[in-house]
Amino acid sequence: MKKKLLVGLFGLMMVVAACGGGGDGAGENGGDDTTANETAAGEELYQQNCASCHGGDLSGGAGPGLVDASEQHDQDDIVSIILEGYGSMAAVAGVSEEEAEDIADYVLEQ
Repeated sequence: MKKKLLVGLFGLMMVVAACGGGGDGAGENGGDDTTANETAAGEELYQQNCASCHGGDLSGGAGPGLVDASEQHDQDDIVSIILEGYGSMAAVAGVSEEEAEDIADYVLEQ
């Protein structure tokens, strides 16, 4: 009986831990919501402007894969590539510097 109770309590603790502590996300860390919103915006911009060549999952296609982009480039490099082009890739038309930064953040976080 005690063993079943302990297993049940442990399972409950795991579920509560996996669900997080609630709240609105802007408490202790002070910027998680902003970061999450920027990442979501970056992902949406990536899907709209980059996925057709670099793949929806960054695995590549007509353009190279970007899965390991953080090993070769930093954010400034990626922003520059988006805005100015690189090799056979033309600059991405209609993307602002702020949007390019959001895309770079998304790519680097993957």
